[in-house]
Amino acid sequence: MPHTSPLLQVRGVFKSFPGVKALRNVSLTLGHGEVLAVIGENGAGKSTLMKILGGVQQPDEGEILLDDKPVRIGSVREAASHGIALIHQELNLSDNLDIGANLFLGREPSRFGWINQARIRSDAQTLLNEVGLRHSPSTVVSTLAIGHQQMVEIAKSLSLEARVLIMDEPTSSLSQKETDQLFQLVRKLRDRGVSIVYISHRLGEVKELADRVVVLRDGSNAGELGRSEITREGMVRLMVGRDLSQVYPRTTHSPGPTLLQVQNLRTTAHPRSRVHFAVKEREIVGIAGLVGAGRTEVLRALFGIDPCLEGTITMRGRGLENHTPADAIQAGMALAPEDRKQLGLILEMSVLENLSLASLRRDQHRGFLNRRAETDVCLQTLKQLQVKTPSVDQVVQFLSGGNQQKIVLGKWLAMKPKLILLDEPTRGIDVGAKQEIYRLMEQLASEGLAVLFVSSEMEEIIGMSDRVLVMHEGRITGELTRSNLSEEAIMRLATGEVAA
Repeated sequence: MPHTSPLLQVRGVFKSFPGVKALRNVSLTLGHGEVLAVIGENGAGKSTLMKILGGVQQPDEGEILLDDKPVRIGSVREAASHGIALIHQELNLSDNLDIGANLFLGREPSRFGWINQARIRSDAQTLLNEVGLRHSPSTVVSTLAIGHQQMVEIAKSLSLEARVLIMDEPTSSLSQKETDQLFQLVRKLRDRGVSIVYISHRLGEVKELADRVVVLRDGSNAGELGRSEITREGMVRLMVGRDLSQVYPRTTHSPGPTLLQVQNLRTTAHPRSRVHFAVKEREIVGIAGLVGAGRTEVLRALFGIDPCLEGTITMRGRGLENHTPADAIQAGMALAPEDRKQLGLILEMSVLENLSLASLRRDQHRGFLNRRAETDVCLQTLKQLQVKTPSVDQVVQFLSGGNQQKIVLGKWLAMKPKLILLDEPTRGIDVGAKQEIYRLMEQLASEGLAVLFVSSEMEEIIGMSDRVLVMHEGRITGELTRSNLSEEAIMRLATGEVAA
């Protein structure tokens, strides 16, 4: 007999933080065995709402109903007791423990007063098989790739036998193969009657998976789309309140002199492969490839984070040999890393402090920090990048992902670099913030800078690149210009076919 009422209802929820109204009178419903996508720009309130449902935070006002009965979700444990499991975008695993221990942490089965290790291994293996992860339960989590850790997090939620499964950007660290496995799992769970709340900035995923879409904008409900109404254009319109007629704002610029020359570069990740390429002023060059192709490792070697086993790197005619990041900065390079929260920001520090980090040495006066120069740089950058923040003293961790990314870029722009290295510059940010990053990349190229960026989003690579270098197993298998740039051409090279 079909259910006539929703499994979960959220009614009139409000939530505020210092200086920020995160949720304002938000409501939604979730049906039995339904995949509900919740989308919106960064800062729209999606993650806050999910944390309330998962017991991580409590609402200031409003109510939550489960099976038509009001419930209070005061903790993660209470959420689990109601059958609600939240898979965070930031992984919540103990990486010093093995997979089995993580899956049943705090809920270990026992026998005669002792932890039943055999039961843990057996049940863990069943869960790993279900999510398609080919690892032993005794594998230590710290040895796993980020994508595999994400699958462990999903397996952990399945062990709770949840009725409501909340997935916050679940594919942000997954390869295409792992993403396909996740989609199969989502459909299987839906057919089993599990209700899924799916948050993603990848609108193609939403269109493929969702039965219904709820859109949030500026902490409020912006609209809802039924299955037959889910289109990219419809979702974008509700998310940003306007049509994005030109997502990729590219203008053709005549390239200038060669800025960066790389010859015979061997990295520690792929010591048997050599990389050769050049980047000119006023160019935006994309690096494409599948997960593990060695793209990030090339950027890290260029910036001096990882040692170069062999090869020469020449920047503005100056050779860099066994160089450090300080040498790279001195030569005019800047790097915005893939993991902005771990490597690009100090989350506990303010907007002002983060924006001035790279230029502290430059802006010293007689050994003391020049506060006026620091503030001027900060205010100028906030205006240039249109960063949304209540004040310069706002702690960075409370900003949206898009604004955090602008802080990372602004920190380096204050140093007036000649070459910007961007590793997944729009990962985990919404379509509106993405367009702002694209406009910034275009602006920098028009001002004579060079941009070398890595991206796993095919549309982004094709839309923003003057040239694309495609990598496979640590080597460049081909170079594509705008005249012969296509998804098919990139995939051929990314899977190992060498350009003629």
